[in-house]
Amino acid sequence: MMFSFLARKKDLVGLDIGASSVKAVQLRRVGKGYELLHLGMAPLNPETIVDGVIMDGGSVISAIQQIYQEHGIKTKDVAVAVSGHSVIVKKIRMQQMKEEELAESIQWEAEQYIPFAIEDVNLDFQILEPREGSAEMDVLLVAVKRDVINDYLTVISSAGLNGQVVDVDAFALENAYEISGEIPRDQTVALVNLGAMVMNINILQRGVTEFTRDSAIGGNRYTESIQKMLGLSFAQAEKLKMGTPVEGRTLSEAQPAIDMVNTELAGEIRRSMDFFRSSSQSDTIHKVVLSGGGARLPGLMNFLGQHLEVPVEVVNPLRAIKADPKKFDPEYLEFVGPQLGVAVGLALRQVGDK
Repeated sequence: MMFSFLARKKDLVGLDIGASSVKAVQLRRVGKGYELLHLGMAPLNPETIVDGVIMDGGSVISAIQQIYQEHGIKTKDVAVAVSGHSVIVKKIRMQQMKEEELAESIQWEAEQYIPFAIEDVNLDFQILEPREGSAEMDVLLVAVKRDVINDYLTVISSAGLNGQVVDVDAFALENAYEISGEIPRDQTVALVNLGAMVMNINILQRGVTEFTRDSAIGGNRYTESIQKMLGLSFAQAEKLKMGTPVEGRTLSEAQPAIDMVNTELAGEIRRSMDFFRSSSQSDTIHKVVLSGGGARLPGLMNFLGQHLEVPVEVVNPLRAIKADPKKFDPEYLEFVGPQLGVAVGLALRQVGDK
């Protein structure tokens, strides 16, 4: 089964299987916009998923089934996303050719860019905006290890569902924020999604992906840093990280441990931005848009703004989606929204997307 990341048929549930939780979102198209039908989350234990690889399928299946039962979700068709070291995304330059010709030659082209055996990956591509009067074109090449895709599809079918679309986290986010209307097409924007174990960085120029990278640093790094410095359990450090005092310890006592990771995180984002600037015709990044559970960390937005010297904001993809206040608490949606970028982006996909 090929996976795809841009194409737009029958609705499905966006199922984001992340390192700390499973999140499910179902939308319905209403006029030119969308309405929220279902939203559910179930936590996962640390080590259930490591660097995008499912280590404990049983826990993931239970979490999916729990969400479906608790929220009365009936739609069995789902879209999922993958990330981590098993995913390779590269922008390459090729001779101008038609899409059908490219489909035939992409495998040979891809071999020089993919660090895995070509028979072990699923490939997809997207022709980016054509260059006026040029004999060349830019192509976004995506490769995902087949065994990782198969693991996700196996878990989904074991939970009684049908995996219809496999996407990539970075592109699902891009779709979610496109509908938010908060990312101007005339600006270069870095989408930074801070999950529990992985940070996705996706730099958009004119609304198109120009650079994407996954880094193995996430919200759990903060928790582990606080654990070591203050001698707390993982669960205690997790609470303290979000500002809740634990065992008489306050957030200010944890701040040195938090700042250490903040500095590491800012360094990772800066390196990606510098690499983009060095390989792009544009050296301006207008803003950083933060999402994921880590986006809610107290003080992170201001810290990154100062260290990256670029405006930083947290974007909530649910703000652009209608939701019945009798069914969904608006305060809860505002709180949880930044975590749901991938799930919302997946829910925008439809059965039959290539």
